[in-house]
Amino acid sequence: MITCNKLHRVCFTGHRPEKLRRDAEHIKSDLEREIRQASADGARVYISGMARGVDIWAAQIVLKLRDEGEAVKLVCACPYDGFERSWSREWAEQYRDVLCRADRVEYISDRYNSACFRRRNEWMVDHASVVIAVFNGERSGTKNTVDYAARVSVPVVLIDG
Repeated sequence: MITCNKLHRVCFTGHRPEKLRRDAEHIKSDLEREIRQASADGARVYISGMARGVDIWAAQIVLKLRDEGEAVKLVCACPYDGFERSWSREWAEQYRDVLCRADRVEYISDRYNSACFRRRNEWMVDHASVVIAVFNGERSGTKNTVDYAARVSVPVVLIDG
């Protein structure tokens, strides 16, 4: 069980690759810069919602930092078991690799339902002191998560998506 105080936890939200306005390499670079800054500021636990794109990239960066010797942990907050079943082989393999290497995997819902993504996003924010968001300004689950964080007074670091 991960016992780190909420004060030292960061979660991620962001768009899937097809909704991003900037190329993946620039976004990954910005994510890594913000994650390294959060670690320097004392963040020790990182929570990823494990969607294709930003969530998986952020999780991979956290694992890279851990491999480099940083004292960080990764929590995967999956909306439900089998979330990746309809994805391409490449994305599904990345998803499973991250899950295998994570310090903790949490399935927020028992199975798919109309509220499972909202519940996952709110769970992540409720367990974090900061949200790192890759956001393009459009209506989406990412916008809903950023708005929820504002409602519950959790600061958001925005990266242009």
